[in-house]
Amino acid sequence: QVQLVESGGGSVQAGGSLRLSCVASGSTYSISCMGWFRQAPGKEREGVAFIYTDGGSPYYADSVKGRFTISQDNAKTTKYLQMNSLEPEDTAMYYCAASTRVQCRDAKYWGQGTQVTVSS
Repeated sequence: QVQLVESGGGSVQAGGSLRLSCVASGSTYSISCMGWFRQAPGKEREGVAFIYTDGGSPYYADSVKGRFTISQDNAKTTKYLQMNSLEPEDTAMYYCAASTRVQCRDAKYWGQGTQVTVSS
């Protein structure tokens, strides 16, 4: 089992920045990929950014490319999502997720979620 604990999030004005963190514990050796999904009220869940534990090019949704950056610590158990130039459209609940498969979107473990609110 893997536990994911998120932190960060909050409320900012458009153009501002926030950083989300996600710490994985437990059977972290089983994790192949981690990242974030987000879901706004009335909208489908969207994969925002993913990074493989072993490195490689991160994935970013088109809507956040150039503004968001995903990274990990040397132990590869903590992931960060740096969000710059935030827009009201980025307002959503953000969920950290971990996959044990090749497909990052095939998440098996989920964090508790953290709210990001961007005001215009």
